[in-house]
Amino acid sequence: MTDTTQPTPVTNSHPRALWWYIATWFGCGLSPVVSGTVGSLGALPFAYIIQVTLGNIALFAASLLIFFIGWWASNQYLRHTGRDDDPREIVVDEVAGQWLLLSVLFPTWHSYLVAFVLFRLFDIIKPWPISVADRDIKGGIGVMFDDMLAAFYPILAYLLILIEAQVFGSQALLKPLMNFLGGSYVQ
Repeated sequence: MTDTTQPTPVTNSHPRALWWYIATWFGCGLSPVVSGTVGSLGALPFAYIIQVTLGNIALFAASLLIFFIGWWASNQYLRHTGRDDDPREIVVDEVAGQWLLLSVLFPTWHSYLVAFVLFRLFDIIKPWPISVADRDIKGGIGVMFDDMLAAFYPILAYLLILIEAQVFGSQALLKPLMNFLGGSYVQ
């Protein structure tokens, strides 16, 4: 005789544990539409507080810390729900990716807006190798890893502009970018 019972899904009536709050980023993942976008928005105030009080290095460290905590919380969520995909309710991956991207920018509304839009764009369209990671890496690490990769595309573009300005002495791209993203932080 085989056991045909399915694991109980985590619903609003589920007694919530710490892993649930982390995985859903305090319930942001329960949004009935665009839960990833809601999770990314939910990451911004925390990022801003960390960044303006402790600095960019602290936000970078926090992105790595939440990556590993999110990996654990995602594994717990998957185990308790019996799922092996990337459930839309798990949005801690968006938090880690968003924080990683913001850690290389200035804490201004301009940079937060650009980071938010670019991160969501790359997380949604999933160019290579994000699409491979999303498809082939399973479990909590898979849930978390593709969003960290999505943060690298805008970081890479930003770094290429900085390198181009340094190597070629060109300010054509650098000055407008720094003035827009940096605002009062750029002299």
